[in-house]
Amino acid sequence: MFYETLKLAVQAITRNAMRSFLTLLGIVIGVGAVIAMVTIGNGTTAKVEADMAKLGSNLLFVRPGQFGPGRSSARARSFNARDIAELRNQLTDAKAVAPVSRGSNTVVYGSENRSVQIAGTDNAYFITQDLELKEGRRFLEGEIRSGQAVCLIGETTREELFGSLSPIGQKIRVKKVSCEIIGLLEEKGESGMGMDQDDIVLMPLRTYQRRLAGNTDIGTVYVSAKDGIDTGKVQADIERLLRERRNISAGEEDDFAVADMKQVASAQTAMTGILTMLLGAVAGVSLLVGGIGIMNIMLVSVTERTREIGIRLAIGAQESQVLLQFLVEAIVLSLIGGIIGVLLGLGLASAATSAMKIPFILDPKIVLVAFGFSALVGIIFGYFPARRAARMNPIEALRHE
Repeated sequence: MFYETLKLAVQAITRNAMRSFLTLLGIVIGVGAVIAMVTIGNGTTAKVEADMAKLGSNLLFVRPGQFGPGRSSARARSFNARDIAELRNQLTDAKAVAPVSRGSNTVVYGSENRSVQIAGTDNAYFITQDLELKEGRRFLEGEIRSGQAVCLIGETTREELFGSLSPIGQKIRVKKVSCEIIGLLEEKGESGMGMDQDDIVLMPLRTYQRRLAGNTDIGTVYVSAKDGIDTGKVQADIERLLRERRNISAGEEDDFAVADMKQVASAQTAMTGILTMLLGAVAGVSLLVGGIGIMNIMLVSVTERTREIGIRLAIGAQESQVLLQFLVEAIVLSLIGGIIGVLLGLGLASAATSAMKIPFILDPKIVLVAFGFSALVGIIFGYFPARRAARMNPIEALRHE
């Protein structure tokens, strides 16, 4: 019985193939959009988490001034060498404290030149940023203390200036300073903020301050907590120590900011998760639009087949059989649209994640939910036209022209 009903439903759908295709197009777009959006969102979230992890383990960063709407950091006093010394002496739970002063300058080698981020720091920077060397060595203590013109470069900088050649031992000009390259950094890729972490030149802090910046200011301090130590405790210790050093009275607002990368990463992940849900919800609206399209075309089909319905009822067909006939047609339309939509969504997600260079992370539950929802749409929006057909008066249906 059900096989015959299904066979009749398929025949009715194929009889008007173009109309049926246009009807299920809304379901195809809805299912495809939901799967594609959620998959892309999952990949984006995973990439943000991975990029945040590249910034360093158990990392906190400290900057002068407060950041946010209505707040200015222009007048906040920068950190100095004594602040760094106190942080290193007092923070017993810190694995490394790295002072950093940075700016953008033109780097020249031969006929090649480019604008690159220049960072003045010391060897603690390698610990806080989980940096490894691909070639060469780190700074010597004598080079750090005396401010010698030596530097390490990132992979992007090497590729742009030297091509496939090794840069070790070569000299580049940073602004007006001739700097010998002593090391090449391992690749880290883009950060969570979209910045290329491999397009960088590192030099001793004192070298940067004396020869490039022209001052002794330290703009940022990176602090890496020891393994197993809560970064919240280290953050509280930093705030207490800096308030003492900067003579901030009780009740006064800090003139510095301490950020925990775990909190930043958590906020970024939560934000991308919310955006993924919103995109999925917006895409889901097209499923409802597709359902309305199915109901509309089924009502047209009932009107067109009024005499057929009248004949079936007149020769003994039950209302439940007529109801099932039209309901199955609506469900078959929805399921075909759901299958095509799943394939379309997977294809779009694969192409988009490949183009955006983010991981393809498929959630099977989303596929099942989207496909199941397409079937539910067929049942809900197909029921009213089917019930209308089943409740027809056979005599009036037979008189229909």
